[in-house]
Amino acid sequence: MLRSEVNRRKPNEKNGSTGFFNQLSRRTVNRSADKMLSRLALRNAQALPAIAHGAQALSSSSEASNRPVRAEFGGKVRLGFIPDEWFTYFYPKTGVTGPYAFGLGLTTYLVSKEIYVMEHEYYTGLSILLMCIYGVKKFGPVVAAYADKLIDEQITELNESKNSEIEYYESSIKDEKHSQWQAEGQTLLMEAKKQNIAMQLEAAYRERLAHVYSEVKKRLDYQVQIQAIERRISQKHMSEWIISNVLKSITPEQEKATLQQCIVDLQGLAART
Repeated sequence: MLRSEVNRRKPNEKNGSTGFFNQLSRRTVNRSADKMLSRLALRNAQALPAIAHGAQALSSSSEASNRPVRAEFGGKVRLGFIPDEWFTYFYPKTGVTGPYAFGLGLTTYLVSKEIYVMEHEYYTGLSILLMCIYGVKKFGPVVAAYADKLIDEQITELNESKNSEIEYYESSIKDEKHSQWQAEGQTLLMEAKKQNIAMQLEAAYRERLAHVYSEVKKRLDYQVQIQAIERRISQKHMSEWIISNVLKSITPEQEKATLQQCIVDLQGLAART
């Protein structure tokens, strides 16, 4: 025994260094694998919100269509306490009598091998069981009716709270729709205000444009009047200058001769008439 133990330990001691390097290589491999898995998990996490959103939509639709309903009565039992599924489990292989034969054989085996000993506790439990059966048969319908009444009251309260919540949320939805409609009216009002402001700006622009036109026309008319006055003054001055120069150039003899010639002309005209 000692030699075999020593022989077992020697190869372990010889392979200690190699085992250390093997463990070190395994750790590095595990770390690299963890890094690769973390990168893969990060990529999957980036695509997870869209998948989660679709899964949530599918789950919500499936939950809405397949909601569990609380059973009003318990499952079917036989012999007062054994579920019916335990019997139907044996039917494909043993037939209808199989569950009963299995239960009777198992009980016989446990009692005959004294695995289950019928001591005084057994009879005590049997008497308690009989009392329980009597109590259930005697007071069960009354207690069941009372419990059903309590359950009905609770269901009524839950339904009332549910209906009140539904009405509240429906009214909230209506109020929200009305608020949205009002908000749409506000947008229309804002558009009308914008149009009014644009019209006011256009009117102010046209008024200023007309004012500029009138002011420019006044200035141009002023320039035209100045030019007309200057032309009239120049013409008057020119005519006066010419007349004055002509008068200065006429001598008294020329004036007297001209006067005599005029008188002769007038006499000639008078004689003709």
